[in-house]
Amino acid sequence: MAVSTSGFIRFNGKNYEGDCETTSDILGPFYRPNSPLRNNLVIKDMPGQLVELTGTIRHDDCKTPYKKAKVELWHCSNDGVYDNSSEEYRYRGTVFCDDQGKYSFKTILPPPYDAGGFMRPAHFHMMITAEGYQSLVTQLYFAGDKHIEKDTWASTARAKKRILEVQNLKDGSKKVAFDVNMTAKLSVEPASIGKLTGMYIDEKDQGKKFEFFKKDNSLWVRNQVYGFDLEYVDNNKFQPRDMTESEIGYSFEILASGMVKLTYAYRNEGKIQRGVAIKK
Repeated sequence: MAVSTSGFIRFNGKNYEGDCETTSDILGPFYRPNSPLRNNLVIKDMPGQLVELTGTIRHDDCKTPYKKAKVELWHCSNDGVYDNSSEEYRYRGTVFCDDQGKYSFKTILPPPYDAGGFMRPAHFHMMITAEGYQSLVTQLYFAGDKHIEKDTWASTARAKKRILEVQNLKDGSKKVAFDVNMTAKLSVEPASIGKLTGMYIDEKDQGKKFEFFKKDNSLWVRNQVYGFDLEYVDNNKFQPRDMTESEIGYSFEILASGMVKLTYAYRNEGKIQRGVAIKK
């Protein structure tokens, strides 16, 4: 056994391969699909420190480039605001890797911002979609940010390799490098996800509704902007990605009548909300 810069090397019975999975992170509430195909997100006359984000997308052997992987990037503006509705899709963009698996974006470094009583460190959001692998949703943080140590997500051990050094270039701009190694995780057959999608109405509160839909063969739950992606846990239970509270999640039961029952538990303003809803 040997150690490389990207992780451990193990023998799988035939050859040595890397144990170098890129870790995921919360999607956040501000994801919007269908961002424009572009790698330059800089907006003329808008303030912000220019930065180039570059990297390589690889297969799960940690060395073979993944051609034409889809990479989506989004982040807040220099004043901490996300563009959630305009047709300009400010600071949002999509690229496809070249034949060497390389991608790049030109944009600005986002600042930390107040997320409703607590400060989130500066971060990029990314989603990488590559056929044969589960879509990777992650966040990139920046070394030296004082808000990282108190952030629920950035301070975890899983986030260490995603706290990146910001390089200073001669022209006054900056550069950040981030390579991604895809991984295949336990997932649900797409046809089964289709049975769970739809609108669910709470049995006791008709005004409380949950809408589930399918995107990239994953189950999502709708929010005010677009939605959250969910990871399959087991026994018909799904959780928000990287959820550490085991009691939080959405459990489905297909009834003899053909209806689908949802048992849910989510955290709202510090309290766990529980209930049962039926698909209509």
